[in-house]
Amino acid sequence: MTSLPATGPLTTRQIGERAQAMVDALATVSADEGALTRLYLTPEHRRAAEMVSGWMDTAGLSARMDAAGTVRGALPPGAAGRNSNKVLLIGSHIDTVIDGGRFDGNLGVIAGILAVEQLKARGIALPFGLEVLAFGDEEGVRFPVTLTSSAVAAGVFDPNSLDVADAQGVTLREALVAFGGDPERLRQEAYQRPAVLGYLEVHIEQGPVLERAGEPLGVVSAIASQSRHRIRIRGEAGHAGTVPMEMRHDALAAAAEIILAVEAIARKGKKHALVATVGHVEVMPGASNVIPGDVRFSLDVRAATDDARKAAVEEITLFARRIDKRRQVVVGVETVMEKGVATCAPRLAKAIAAGVGAVQAKPARSLMSGAGHDGLSMAQLGDIGMIFVRCRAGISHNPNEWVSIDDMGAAVEALVATIEELARQERAGR
Repeated sequence: MTSLPATGPLTTRQIGERAQAMVDALATVSADEGALTRLYLTPEHRRAAEMVSGWMDTAGLSARMDAAGTVRGALPPGAAGRNSNKVLLIGSHIDTVIDGGRFDGNLGVIAGILAVEQLKARGIALPFGLEVLAFGDEEGVRFPVTLTSSAVAAGVFDPNSLDVADAQGVTLREALVAFGGDPERLRQEAYQRPAVLGYLEVHIEQGPVLERAGEPLGVVSAIASQSRHRIRIRGEAGHAGTVPMEMRHDALAAAAEIILAVEAIARKGKKHALVATVGHVEVMPGASNVIPGDVRFSLDVRAATDDARKAAVEEITLFARRIDKRRQVVVGVETVMEKGVATCAPRLAKAIAAGVGAVQAKPARSLMSGAGHDGLSMAQLGDIGMIFVRCRAGISHNPNEWVSIDDMGAAVEALVATIEELARQERAGR
């Protein structure tokens, strides 16, 4: 499904079926056969962006690709709001992790497009403009930075990030140019705060709470504080058979102690929903008969509060310094990304709760998001709000990620109802 035939008003089930077809179509765009891998500024990202752009045009949005690779689909205000310069932003991302799931991010973009389609089909005119955004770098897999495209939209992109390189040595600047973007125009792509009514995002929960409660949808209260770090340990390579144990400077053994400490420190922080993960490790020279002399690994730390996260990072760093001295290795800790807690705006959360309440029997449950989202960037521009969608067993970043057709339809209907509520507020001057 690469085109999106125009339709009239649809039932919730029909909307869900339409969403499923679009999700499946995007899932065919991958760098890996038999797995879904779509990284920022790759040929696969370009193909997915073109597919989404076509859907936007057919749904009645005017689509364009911005300088950072974000697809932006614009809908002007209705007749009653022709003089309004205000805009409501709705978005998510179309990049994936390596061997990821098909709903993460993609569903949010599709939900925005289908919501616009139904607003138009039902003759609902808005007193403000609306833009659907398909960001390209929420996962941060290709480059050692993340949220690039949403940071550009929010006006908080650090131009120094243009010089970071991927594993092949291609810089972000070079990749942008090859993709058709323009590093020199990134600042001009920022939205202006006074004109933005807010940012809404539909996203799978990536957790089990809604499923256990038997509820299709929920309202997000905040996005957790998070940071990413790179840790490097330099020891001394040596022959595995000739260097006595007490004379070794084994970088991997030192890393193992630190990684276990990361887990132990995170377990102590349950009160603050603290989690810490080492997800990538490089061991050099990487031979079975050589003592590891150089180890590099990632560290991801998240918590419900900025203070809890920072305290955990400090404790991990101090432990690493002690290992440094005891094992006579050199440990370096570098922070590559840091985002504070992003609290969802009460007015948007209230509108979402009303929208969710219109399509499900139970009142909207409030949940915190432990996962990061483009809202972390957009919160620096203005108010944000998020709708969570139930996903089976809470599985995400995994090929087994799954959302039912009925829940996808309900999510789009809730988004439409939320937009209508915000339109009522705007007309009333609130």
